[in-house]
Amino acid sequence: MADRPGGNSDSAEEPGYDWLYGTRRRGVGGSPEAARGPAGADDPTQVQPVQPRPARAGQQRPGPRDPEPTQMLPTVPRPDAASSSRSAGRSGGPYETPPPARSRSTGSSGGSGGRRPVAPPPPSGPSRSRPRFRVGWLKYVLVLWLAFLVAVPLLAWSKIDKVDATPSGERPSSQPGTTYLLVGSDSREGLTRKQQLAYGVGRAEGRRTDTIMLLHTGSGPNMLMSIPRDSIVPVPGHGTTKINAAFAYGGPKLLVETVEQNTGIRVDDYVEIGFAGFIGVVDAVGGVRICPKQAMKDKLASLDIKKGCQEVQGTEALGYARSRHTSGLGDIARAQHQREVVSAVGAKAASPWTVLNPVRYYRLAMAGAQSLRVGKDTGMIATMRFAWAMTRVDGKNGLTCGVPISDLAVHWDPERSRRMFKLIQEDRTADISRSLCRQSGLRNQ
Repeated sequence: MADRPGGNSDSAEEPGYDWLYGTRRRGVGGSPEAARGPAGADDPTQVQPVQPRPARAGQQRPGPRDPEPTQMLPTVPRPDAASSSRSAGRSGGPYETPPPARSRSTGSSGGSGGRRPVAPPPPSGPSRSRPRFRVGWLKYVLVLWLAFLVAVPLLAWSKIDKVDATPSGERPSSQPGTTYLLVGSDSREGLTRKQQLAYGVGRAEGRRTDTIMLLHTGSGPNMLMSIPRDSIVPVPGHGTTKINAAFAYGGPKLLVETVEQNTGIRVDDYVEIGFAGFIGVVDAVGGVRICPKQAMKDKLASLDIKKGCQEVQGTEALGYARSRHTSGLGDIARAQHQREVVSAVGAKAASPWTVLNPVRYYRLAMAGAQSLRVGKDTGMIATMRFAWAMTRVDGKNGLTCGVPISDLAVHWDPERSRRMFKLIQEDRTADISRSLCRQSGLRNQ
């Protein structure tokens, strides 16, 4: 066999497969073992040696490495649950699969500290986005509501008539507390002919007083005291006559002067309401509760009601407050009915529903304003205080009394009436005894 290219002459002993198995060189002395160099030293196709894997715990070290091992691609071990949380960079390997999702655990399993995976919760249904309540809208609603509560009284105030009710000449000095003179006139202004017939008020012209009351507010309980319109008293410039004649002779100014001179109580503010306004106010609060002690049938007042407590509307309430022919007490009984109705209206008006119901709030304000007249010196704030005070004279939160009288001819009791007037002048309504504060005004009734 021909020599290998670049080989020695004695290479004929060797087979011609050095190119495949590697070249053996003879060393000094002709020993092939001594001349053998490292495997793959002259073979450019020889693969690089693989670093041995470190032995695991409990395994024996591998024996001598095979000089010509079969080469295989390195495998990457699948990460277990304990090592799934490690990052891909730390686990190594370009072919590493992504770690499984972390599972929930109910605690350690066994002594090895492993965790038992728990099945993930079932998927919930499609989530519905709930509308978020915006605080901004609430602010706008509150601002609008407050504006409405303020605007309605302002509008009502613009519709109220002003009258001159301040008398000239000498008057009682200023007194503690505030005293209002409340007058219910029989004015037919604002009523149609059909309404006049329905209400039983006739076609009389002008104004007369069916109701005269003093409302006192101060440090003690509010007190509403009726003055019967047939009370016999001196009227300045007109001698001794019925007190309601003062209104007919000189209007609000003379009536205020007459009340002040006969009681010694200074009138701070004047308030007057007509028939139409009275009916409208009762209807605006949804009717009132009255408790007649007997059945009442009075054609002159268009009244026909049964005995006992019952709900009535404006027309019936007006007839009940005006009737004086169904009782032996006459005008005394009528004054009691008037205080009863006024107190019931005040109690209804003080209900929270009056403010929460915009329709009722508006109707109540407008009904009172349409037939209300106040003194020129009575401002809006004073009128609002009057309205609030009227809600606290129902007998539980305040006093309702008749002026002390000595007989049904409506002569004032000199001793008892002076004591009553003195306590009001001094703002001592808390000291008014039951013997003074009688519904009829009589000592024993």
